[in-house]
Amino acid sequence: MSLTITDQGPKQDAFDLEQATVENENYRAIAWSGKYLQVSLMSIEPGSSIGLEVHPETDQFIRLDAGQGVAKMGPSKDQLEWEQAVTDGWCVMVPAGMWHDIVNTGDDPMQLYTVYAPVHHAPGIVQATSKDAERDEEQGKDEPPSWSVQPDS
Repeated sequence: MSLTITDQGPKQDAFDLEQATVENENYRAIAWSGKYLQVSLMSIEPGSSIGLEVHPETDQFIRLDAGQGVAKMGPSKDQLEWEQAVTDGWCVMVPAGMWHDIVNTGDDPMQLYTVYAPVHHAPGIVQATSKDAERDEEQGKDEPPSWSVQPDS
């Protein structure tokens, strides 16, 4: 059974998050965008990663629903001092300002979802590959909506 998720913005919603996560074949698909947080589904191919990144004012919760990997974090992109093997059912808590990455170390896609607070991506955006995500960010197509609450910069 295939589950279709449509981000309708800050409206009430309910869906089988585990099923949606496991069935997602896109690098990133935004499942729900609220005023204060966002849910993103991700599928990471073997040997690939979510991409080394830092969110200065965004806490992040990541949960694996399939696959295995290694989570890495540290105070700078060249200083990822913390590592933890993760697999189905594990979660990774990323504090704001922490450089982080999760590398798929298995033979199958790593299926995960992440919750950002505050909202980090354009509502409903679907990016089939990490290259699509990078292009959208460079072209300004992956910005939080104006109705979301962002930190004062």
